[in-house]
Amino acid sequence: MNLPNWLTVGRIAFTPFLVWLPMQEDPGYRLAAFVLYLAVAVTDYYDGMLARTRGLVTDLGKMLDPFADKLLLLGTFVPMFWLMAPESDLLHRWISSAGVARDVLSHYPFVISLGSVDVRVPLPWWVVVIVLGRELAMTVLRQMAHRRGTVIASIFAAKLKTAFQLIWIGAAYFWFFVATVDRIDVRDSLRWDFLANLAGIVGVIAMVVSVALTVYSMGVYVWRFGRIATAAKS
Repeated sequence: MNLPNWLTVGRIAFTPFLVWLPMQEDPGYRLAAFVLYLAVAVTDYYDGMLARTRGLVTDLGKMLDPFADKLLLLGTFVPMFWLMAPESDLLHRWISSAGVARDVLSHYPFVISLGSVDVRVPLPWWVVVIVLGRELAMTVLRQMAHRRGTVIASIFAAKLKTAFQLIWIGAAYFWFFVATVDRIDVRDSLRWDFLANLAGIVGVIAMVVSVALTVYSMGVYVWRFGRIATAAKS
């Protein structure tokens, strides 16, 4: 176990806290979730950089790193969907029918203030399916291509997608914090309204761009490597 691998293990260990902390209706917990997410996102960059620049790439690291990335993505989408999904979503209605109802004060879709109009932007189930489904499909495609002697390297659109995805999730976690404070602290609502609106704008833009790049990059991968991955083994 070297330093990059320990950083990867740390990301895996802290992911459950990134699920639990935002679900607490308290600004302190949600601020802690945002700070922890920033720390985890930074280690995601540095463990790969350290492994490459210092010759510390190991088979264990190659196995743990993609697992940690997918676990982090799945883990952060749990509170994001629960707090941001529209009430009309079938999944939420099914959960509510099981007796786990979401309180109105725990519902935090992105809100963008455009003059006197507040635009609410929730996280619908089909966006979650696109993002997580793409990750699953790429895992299968890479495994199939690898068995046929082809390594699928990340393309620029995929790297850009990841960057916007990190910004989107970070903005959502910060939004949960400032939106909670804005509801509690009415003494200085102007400042919190500004920060909440900024987080909402950044989050919505990053979400739209990330989803678009998710679909586009998946299409490029299938176009370039689909036939290779499904071809008979030579």
